[in-house]
Amino acid sequence: MRAVTVLQTGPLCTVQDRGRPGYASIGVGCSGAADRHSHDAANRLVGNNSDAATLEVTLGGLKLRAEFDAVVAVTGAHVICRVDGTVQGLNSTLVVRAGQELELSAPTWGLRSYLAVRGGIDVPAVLGSRATDTMSGLGPEPLSPGTVLAVGNDSGRWPAADFGIPPPSSRATLHVTFGPRENWFTERARSLLLEQPWTVTPDTDRVGIRLDGSEPLTRAIDSELSSEGMVLGALQVPPSGQPVLFLADHPVTGGYPVIAVVTAADVSAAAQLTPGTQIRFRAR
Repeated sequence: MRAVTVLQTGPLCTVQDRGRPGYASIGVGCSGAADRHSHDAANRLVGNNSDAATLEVTLGGLKLRAEFDAVVAVTGAHVICRVDGTVQGLNSTLVVRAGQELELSAPTWGLRSYLAVRGGIDVPAVLGSRATDTMSGLGPEPLSPGTVLAVGNDSGRWPAADFGIPPPSSRATLHVTFGPRENWFTERARSLLLEQPWTVTPDTDRVGIRLDGSEPLTRAIDSELSSEGMVLGALQVPPSGQPVLFLADHPVTGGYPVIAVVTAADVSAAAQLTPGTQIRFRAR
């Protein structure tokens, strides 16, 4: 049987791929891997197509058993990966024999790990994607112990290790483009966004990251904003003045102004931010 059996999941483990774009008009966000860079890297290491489904593991704790000789890779957060108790390398191609157990520790850096199996995780697709969307409820339920996951045939050419590995850091710089509502904020607020550090709060999940700064962002326009479309990486500012950075499962609309948007290239880095991390924004 080409499958893996989940023995334990840690805080949260979901099936993810590159998402389901094109359905915002009916209220369905793209979703998909929060750290797409690491998701794609794991797939490349095992020779999968980039849209093959992987397992996204939040804060480690995953343990599974291979029911066949599986080729796997683990990328993303810095965890200790063991196969039957023997430590294995991250960002490399591994073979887990039938009956062997793979286990991921809690990370020493980062938040989310990605485990790819050659052939891809084969769960039913919903609107063209196997991704779990925690906001809309589409896709498979978050995994639980005892779940048996079939492995498909979504593989292509063998690996190309052409990706960079981010260094561990307690600080991060994210690049932003101002707009579309930067004119709703005072000049002081626009400067503060770039000048002061922001701390990642414990209020963080696949929907977004709530940030905390010593001085909140003040608005120049106090009118109520009609709901408008939201995009991945948007920095929406609620009345508290403390911005929220939207991640993979963000809502498709929102009623608070967006002062800036984190560039697509930096959203994957944002998905690895842990509570307590200090970040700074830099304008493109």
